[in-house]
Amino acid sequence: MKKYVIGVDIGGTKVATGIISIRDGKLKKKVVLPTHAKDGFEGSLEQVYESIGKVLQMSGTGKEHIEGIGVCAPGPLNPVKGIVHNPPNLPGWNEVPLASLIRKKFRIKTRLENDANAAGMAEVIWGAARGYKHVLYVTVSTGIGTAIIINGKVFHGKNGMAGEGGHMTINYDDKYGKCNCGNIGCIEALASGPYTIKRLRRKLEKNPGLKTNLIDMVDGRLNDLTMIVLSDAADEGDRLALETIAEEGRLIGIWLGSMINVLDPEIIVIGGGVSLMGDVLFKEIRKTIPTHSINIFADKTPVVQARLKRDVGIFGAASVLLKPSEIAALEKGKKRQK
Repeated sequence: MKKYVIGVDIGGTKVATGIISIRDGKLKKKVVLPTHAKDGFEGSLEQVYESIGKVLQMSGTGKEHIEGIGVCAPGPLNPVKGIVHNPPNLPGWNEVPLASLIRKKFRIKTRLENDANAAGMAEVIWGAARGYKHVLYVTVSTGIGTAIIINGKVFHGKNGMAGEGGHMTINYDDKYGKCNCGNIGCIEALASGPYTIKRLRRKLEKNPGLKTNLIDMVDGRLNDLTMIVLSDAADEGDRLALETIAEEGRLIGIWLGSMINVLDPEIIVIGGGVSLMGDVLFKEIRKTIPTHSINIFADKTPVVQARLKRDVGIFGAASVLLKPSEIAALEKGKKRQK
């Protein structure tokens, strides 16, 4: 009987791998290694292999008890064919048949999924979207990613590349809104963490007399401004910090109003580091959505913070191996625990 699944979360800086019990959804063992992305494809792939080997060794679990290996990685990728195309933060990963390579290495069934899609499914199974079938999951951090979940399943589209909601344009003539994807005015180029800080830095450079503690917090070095510094200043009641977070919330709310027009989800779950900004951000998002949506129920759509902050990538990657019956069993188990 297969008792466990392995989840592998590949990012630009780290590879996090864990083994999860199918019966109760608990993380048994975890390994985190640096990705070594600067070493190119071969160096970082070796880190993936090493992390899987280590978690198997540490857990003492034989391959005969493993249902499979789920892998999540940044897109663009094709989850059906198991191919990673050309993610910007993984140099040299061009048309890599990742699922096939891992399958051959360990002789264990392997599936690949986009990292945002995987995190979204993890929230459906274990997190804030449990009990919902039609879900929009959003991650806001260094970029903005989305997962579209319909009837409890990720919607992949024709080529497996659906759900790139972070690259929807909301301001096509913003000269400062040049996105890493090459387009102008994507929501990612306007409301992700790095772009929010760039906008704040420009404001401070143009208006050196603004009353704010932010400048003192970085000893006058504006290049040292980060979302963490911004959050700390907001916690202290700094007016400019609060205004900056509220502005980000308005941008996200404008975008989500359009997403509701298209998808009419039961719930929107927001994760990623920026989601930790808290009430100021979420209040502005919820206030803005109805003013930019034709959906008469837009103001009734719950917009909530993701519940799985730690290890969401591992759980998300593992989720692609779970059968519907296993997901249902986990949900029943959670209800019994309540």
